[in-house]
Amino acid sequence: MNIIDVLEKEQLKAEKPKLEIGDYVKVHVKIKEGTRERIQIFEGTVIRIKGTGPRETFTVRRLSYGVGVERIFPVHSPNVAQVETVRRGKVRRAKLYYLRDRVGKAAKVKTRLG
Repeated sequence: MNIIDVLEKEQLKAEKPKLEIGDYVKVHVKIKEGTRERIQIFEGTVIRIKGTGPRETFTVRRLSYGVGVERIFPVHSPNVAQVETVRRGKVRRAKLYYLRDRVGKAAKVKTRLG
């Protein structure tokens, strides 16, 4: 079991992004198209953070042309180039699954001032 722990620690990123539930973030993702590689930005609200260590993931939700789109990103993935926090959210829940049932302004999370 010790060997597995050592290998997992090597895979971890040196600096973990400061994420909280309800934050509005821009996730810079590396996309491979044939031989070329580019960075695509996925922008939305963090509705879930799950797991610890190398298995830690976060789910980002956004509305695209009236359709809800969710993507799950591993925190320590080499394909996630950068996570940029646009604004902090003021929430009272650990998981924001209730946003899936809401549309328009009701699906927004209030901004935290502090």
